[in-house]
Amino acid sequence: WFAVSIPVCLLCDFGIWGLLLAVYRPHKTTPSIHQTRFTSETLGVRQLYVCGVCILTILLWCFESSLAFLFGDMGIVAIIPLVLLFGFPKILSKEDFNNFLWTVVILAMGGIALGRAVDSSGLLHELASRIEAFVDGFPLFGVLCVFCALILVCCTFISHTVGALIILPIVAEVGARLPEPHSRLLVMGSALMASGAMGLPVSGFPNMNAIMLEDTLGNPYLTTMDFFKAGIPASVVAYFVIITVGYAVMSLLSF
Repeated sequence: WFAVSIPVCLLCDFGIWGLLLAVYRPHKTTPSIHQTRFTSETLGVRQLYVCGVCILTILLWCFESSLAFLFGDMGIVAIIPLVLLFGFPKILSKEDFNNFLWTVVILAMGGIALGRAVDSSGLLHELASRIEAFVDGFPLFGVLCVFCALILVCCTFISHTVGALIILPIVAEVGARLPEPHSRLLVMGSALMASGAMGLPVSGFPNMNAIMLEDTLGNPYLTTMDFFKAGIPASVVAYFVIITVGYAVMSLLSF
C-alpha cells in the first residue's frame, strides 16, 4: 500500500500545489495571516480521560474484525465514546452535542446505509455484470482508466465514502472475473481516485469543511467557483497521475 500510495500522493501534491500557485498567484495577492495564540496547559484528569477514551476507541476499531462476535459492527464501537464522554460530568455538554456537524454525520452514515442497500438488493451484482460486459476485451490499463473515470465522476457529486462504498465492490467483482484477475490493482487505483475527486463543495468531507470556513465577519473563504476553477483541474491532475505512475508502480509490484 505505501509503495504505491506514497509516490502517487507526492506527485499529486506537487502537481496540485503548482496548479494552485498558477490559479491564485499568491506572490501578487497574499492575504494577511493572523497568528494563533497558543496557551500551554498541563494535562489534567479530564484531558487524560479524553485521551484514554480516544485510544480505547481506536484500538477497538483496529481489532474490530477479531471482536465482531462481541460488538457486531463498527457503529456499536462508535457509541462507546459518546456514552463515556457525554455520560460523565464536565467532559462534554449539551451545547457540544448541538454543535456537531450533523449534516456531515448524516452524509457519512447515509453513505454506509446506501452501500449496504446496493449490496443487499442485488443492484451491485447487476451493475457488475453490465460493467463487465462493457469492458470486455479491454486491456488492463483500459479497464483501470474506465473505473477511475467512473469513480471520479461519481465522487465529485457525492462524498468519497459513498462513492467508494458503492463502486469499489463492483471494481473488485469485475477484476476477479477478468481472464487474468487483477482485483488488487483495480481496487487500489479506484480507491486513490476516490480521494482525488474534488470538483465540488460536496466532494467529500474536506471540501465540505473548507466551504464552511468563515472569517471573523462571517464571510466564507471559498465559494463554489473556487472549486470549479481549482478543484476540477486538480481532479484531472490526480487522474492522470494515478493511471500513469500508479499503474506503472502497481504493475512492477505485481498487483
